[in-house]
Amino acid sequence: MADDTTGVFAISVAAAMVSMEVQNLRVYERRGLLEPHRTEGGTRLYSRADVERLHRIRNLLAEGLNLAGIGRVLDLEAEVLRLRAQNRRLRDRS
Repeated sequence: MADDTTGVFAISVAAAMVSMEVQNLRVYERRGLLEPHRTEGGTRLYSRADVERLHRIRNLLAEGLNLAGIGRVLDLEAEVLRLRAQNRRLRDRS
């Protein structure tokens, strides 16, 4: 069974799952907002985590953020998760 980070969805399927155009997904990849898995032949495969990230991108766009702002928000959210995990590990040590 694949985990949430294993690429399983073709670009057209992932786009349909989030009600976006395929071209948008390509733009988000070029802008560094997501990085789908690539097969040896270069086919993009999106994971469940990628689809969740696309939902987050769509919601941030709806709130009026541009792609640069969305990139910053996603980076800060990832940093918060990293720091929370680090904090949890430090608390567990004591």
